[in-house]
Amino acid sequence: MLQPIDSLNILLPILYCLVFAAYTYDFFTEKKFVSNSKRIILFVTLILHALYLVSRTIEFDHPPITSKFEIFSIIAFSIGFSYFILELLTDIRGTGAFIILFSFVFQIASSLFIEHNFVVPEVLRNRLLGLHVINALLGYSGITISAVYGLLFILLYKNLKANKFGLIFNRLPSLEILEKLSYYSAVIGFVLLTIAIIIGIIWLPNAFPKFSYFDPKLIGTFFVWIVYGIGILRKLFGNFYGKKVILFSLIGFVIAIMSLIITSTLGKTFHSFY
Repeated sequence: MLQPIDSLNILLPILYCLVFAAYTYDFFTEKKFVSNSKRIILFVTLILHALYLVSRTIEFDHPPITSKFEIFSIIAFSIGFSYFILELLTDIRGTGAFIILFSFVFQIASSLFIEHNFVVPEVLRNRLLGLHVINALLGYSGITISAVYGLLFILLYKNLKANKFGLIFNRLPSLEILEKLSYYSAVIGFVLLTIAIIIGIIWLPNAFPKFSYFDPKLIGTFFVWIVYGIGILRKLFGNFYGKKVILFSLIGFVIAIMSLIITSTLGKTFHSFY
C-alpha cells in the first residue's frame, strides 16, 4: 500500500493548490462556472485526503499523529473540512481563498518532509487517541477560521470607514455576515473541542493510570474551552454582537495559540510522546 500512499502524498498539495487557485480566481472574477465547481473540487480533495489518512493508519498500524509533519497533514485536512462544513451551512463561498491557503501551506510542508514511521511508542497506536487528536485539531481549526473571519471583518470595516468601495467591498460578504461566519466557526470549533475533551476523559485513565488533572496541557485546553463557552453563551443569551463578537474571536484565538505554545514548550506534560 506504500505506493498509493506516496502517490497521494504528492497529489494532495497539488489538489489544494488547485482548490486555492479556483477560490482565488472566483474571488476576483466571480465566474459562475468556477463558483459552481470549486466546492466539488474541494469535496474531492477532502475525500482523497481522508483516504490518505486512513491508508496511513492501516499501513503503519497507528493514527497519523506520530510526527509534526503527520499532524501538519491533519491540520490541513481539518481546516479544509471545517471550512467545507461552514460553506455548506451558510452557502457563502466568497471567502474560501483566505481559508484554503492555510490547508495548502500545511499540506505542502507535510508532503515535503513526512516520513514513514513503522516503529512508534505503543501508546500512539491507540485508535481512541487518534480520534481525540483529530477532533482537537478540528476544534482548533474552527477557532482559527473564526479568527480569519474576524480579520476580514476588521479589514472591511476599515475600508468602509475610509469610504473605500473597491474589490474588498465588492467581493467580501457584509459585516453582519462576516460576524456570523466568525461566530459559527467558533461554535464548530467549540463543539469539536468538546468531543476531543470527552474522548480524552474516556481514554486518559486507561492509557496513563497515574496521570494528573493538573497537567499543563489539560489545564490549557480546559481554559480555552471555558473562554469559548462563555463567549458563545453571551452571544446566545446576552447583548453580544458586531465588533464585540469579532474581538472575542480574535482574543480567543490568541489565548488558544498562547496556551498551545506555553504548554508545549514550558510545561512538563504527558502529551509529549515524541
